[in-house]
Amino acid sequence: MDPFKLLSRSTKLSKSSKQLQPRSTPSGGQNAQPQLFGGNNDDGVNRSRKRKRGENVVSHTIVGVHDLHPSVDTGRRIANGAVCEPQDVEPHSTARPPQDSSVYEEENMIAADGPLLLEERRKIMKEHRLKITRLDPPATRLQKKGRSKSSSAKADKLKALVFPEPMQEFDHLTSRYGVSRRLANNVAEQGFTVPTEVQLGALPLLLDSPSTYLSESGQPGLTSSIGAIDLLAVAPTGSGKTLAFLLPLLHKLQQEKRDDAAVDRHISALILAPTRELASQTVNEGRKLSKNTGITITQMRKGMRFGLQDHDNAEEEESSEYNHSSLVKADIIVSTPGIVHNTTSESENHLALSKVRHLILDEADVLLDPLFRDQTLEIWNTLSNPKLRVSMWSATMGSNIEALATATIAARRRGLNELGKTRAEVPLLRLVVGLKDSAVPNVQHKLVYAATEQGKLMGLRQLLRPASSTDSGPSLRPPFLIFTQTIERAVALHAELLYDIPVEAGGISRIAVLHSDLSDTARDNVMTRFRKGEIWVLITTDLLSRGVDFRGINGVVNYDIPTSSAAYVHRIGRTGRAGREGGVAVTLYSKEDIPYLKHVANVVAMAQKGAHDDAGLQQWLLDAIPTLSKNDKQSLKKHGIQSRTARGKEKDPKAARKARISTKAGFVRQAENKRKGAVLGSQRRAQAEMNDDDGDGDETDFGGFD
Repeated sequence: MDPFKLLSRSTKLSKSSKQLQPRSTPSGGQNAQPQLFGGNNDDGVNRSRKRKRGENVVSHTIVGVHDLHPSVDTGRRIANGAVCEPQDVEPHSTARPPQDSSVYEEENMIAADGPLLLEERRKIMKEHRLKITRLDPPATRLQKKGRSKSSSAKADKLKALVFPEPMQEFDHLTSRYGVSRRLANNVAEQGFTVPTEVQLGALPLLLDSPSTYLSESGQPGLTSSIGAIDLLAVAPTGSGKTLAFLLPLLHKLQQEKRDDAAVDRHISALILAPTRELASQTVNEGRKLSKNTGITITQMRKGMRFGLQDHDNAEEEESSEYNHSSLVKADIIVSTPGIVHNTTSESENHLALSKVRHLILDEADVLLDPLFRDQTLEIWNTLSNPKLRVSMWSATMGSNIEALATATIAARRRGLNELGKTRAEVPLLRLVVGLKDSAVPNVQHKLVYAATEQGKLMGLRQLLRPASSTDSGPSLRPPFLIFTQTIERAVALHAELLYDIPVEAGGISRIAVLHSDLSDTARDNVMTRFRKGEIWVLITTDLLSRGVDFRGINGVVNYDIPTSSAAYVHRIGRTGRAGREGGVAVTLYSKEDIPYLKHVANVVAMAQKGAHDDAGLQQWLLDAIPTLSKNDKQSLKKHGIQSRTARGKEKDPKAARKARISTKAGFVRQAENKRKGAVLGSQRRAQAEMNDDDGDGDETDFGGFD
């Protein structure tokens, strides 16, 4: 029996006390994704404030969408199970009856026929911390050069805010946005009922007509065809960005297929991701959503090349993807930039990509970073379709990346204008959810000083196997991820921790390492075992810090501090996915890390604002950490901490020895090195004797070829 019920049998609970009890996530199923910010009521149903019919003021009555269903007769609504005729409602009455409040509440349960007013849209977006801005292209600003400084400054500030009508339930997909019932059913089968913040703001932008957007003045903010926009979206990790761009993409491809039913199938969309793990995850999610829709989605792999897809053999091509076929035939291609870049060097592949109408950059900030920038921009410029629409998604987006994306879109438009291929101007919108470039607020952040490399290793072992039951630090329960700076350090840490998990708990099978030097088969095997729960501790590099969704990750350990604030945000984003509570993020830092800790401390301090976490980051620590110069920040982001790299070993061998991950004493390592040297010397002497055929001791004699 519940002890709470036993102790409170004589206590009559009020409705308000029941509402304060913890509730489950609003979205059911295995893919439950609660909203990160406000806007949810206590019964788990997302509700919006509606106005009475014909009323021009915002009503203060909370209306449940599930309580409103269109009846068979025009102009009627079903409220609380009863059909209300239009004459039962006073459309112009604004005063609340003094006695019978139930009549007033029933009247307010009736939703307005038209779209929401500007004030209602603004209020909903403010509750969910959404901000949608139209970015002024550089090409437009160049035309304003002749204006005065004051007018040009005002023009730059007029990045007009737009307010589309937020989509507050997935039930509206079919009725309001014309999404096919089959696609809507696939969304429902995955357990999605209430959109997250990024979905609430992005889906209307990509599914609806921009002519319905409102500006600050209450007038239509944009004029364009349905969904014809370029979008730059910034939303926290684990907030549902994949569904936000896959669902509108599948809807548009279905529409294009209906319009061009007699035309041969071709590659219509290209999705780029920084890692093959993220690309594989996107393909899996896309196939769940596109089931029975006739749309095929394929991951591009090494050795494959593009090809046109036959209209009648779409399902056969999808099933034979892994039959070592080198020809890729699909509606949607998902890949890393390197593979697509190498493939597009051939002329026939340029032809296959000429009809691509949708380009999606997942983790756009890293795809436009120097590591992938040249490849990504070259692929972007290869897509010659004048109707190409671009959307960019990430949890972090620096101003330089945003400026580069805006300039690239503007340059492409100028080129199309010169060729006479462009149509009406397409707006570029920026959607920001919450505070830009910030960590998720539902994760417990910890900075742990370990002094030395041996101290970090000891601190990590303490997290693995706490020595006492007292609260000596953050509790970290498996499964969790451990991030290192380099592949060599990941392998060394794996060797050190290999036997730390008891045999009774699974032993060495519970810990694994994942990095880019492993083969594709080995990487897939590790990912599969980790997702199944067979691996509890996974040591990796930043390979898994971007976009990969692991359900049930309880914590993240930064064994080596990340090289930038964006890297910290993405690493920590592997836990606390979709608003789940209980995630722990531990950052171990030594004396050598203190000069480079400022960017991490700033993100942690910002994430803990308003959390009332007394055990978090103290202000004195934030003030004591030195601030890096711009050059030092760029060097840290590009090379990391020098002593932990191969270059650092050559520059400062002493610092490299201190940064070595090992618990062995110096004389033990020296004896091992001598033993290895003796074995190598013996092998070389044996090989020399085998090559010395004439017995004169000179194995370098060469008598020519036989």
